[in-house]
Amino acid sequence: MITLKSQREIEQMTESGEILAGIHEELRDFIKPGVTTNQIDKFVQKRIEGAGAVAAQIGYEGYKYATCISVNDEICHGFPSGYVLKAGDIANVDFCVDLNGAISDSCWTYAVGELTPEHQRLVDVTYKALMLGVEQAVVGNRIGDIGHAIQTYAEGEGFGVVRDFIGHGIGPTIHEEPAIPHYGLAGKGLRLKEGMTITIEPMITTGTWKMKMDDNGWTARTRDGGYCAQFEHSIAITKEGPVLMTKQKGE
Repeated sequence: MITLKSQREIEQMTESGEILAGIHEELRDFIKPGVTTNQIDKFVQKRIEGAGAVAAQIGYEGYKYATCISVNDEICHGFPSGYVLKAGDIANVDFCVDLNGAISDSCWTYAVGELTPEHQRLVDVTYKALMLGVEQAVVGNRIGDIGHAIQTYAEGEGFGVVRDFIGHGIGPTIHEEPAIPHYGLAGKGLRLKEGMTITIEPMITTGTWKMKMDDNGWTARTRDGGYCAQFEHSIAITKEGPVLMTKQKGE
């Protein structure tokens, strides 16, 4: 079932999103060579709890961590660990914040030190793909318009678009209807209505979009070992246009 949110509910989700976005802004300086993904996870959890909120991913379907941290060829749902980040890595940090029942969700790809030109272009293209999808998130458009904008741009730049993991509705739980693919046909799919709250979160790869699962049953990675970048915003569909509820400074 799709729930349409009131203005008050959207404002509450935006308050949650402001906490989340602020933590992502802090991670810009925290993430560097020599830091472990466990340290990133603890940093995020401490910041969430210090803001009077809850790390919503802990306990979700048995998940144990405040964040998913996916490095290099990991597409999503990477477990925080003792892995020490090194220059040239990319780290996708994805987490959710629950502020008094209002949920927000956002992922960001961080460059660890200096990237190769190819991997820097991957990061840049993935962020632009997200924002092209956001532009289509307006009342009256269809879900396929979002996916089509992302897919045609990313594939036109020579990258792959992951099919197995997609965006979704959000609030008051983490994952709700509708599904928001990052591929598809313009003019197809469910029509977007005022009050919908969704995530758009393209996962873009340097090679194949096809994935394989790790033995932990959570972490997906590219079949060919290519790198994967991901950016995600929580978005409200309003009559004035899309509202980025997890907007960071400078966006």
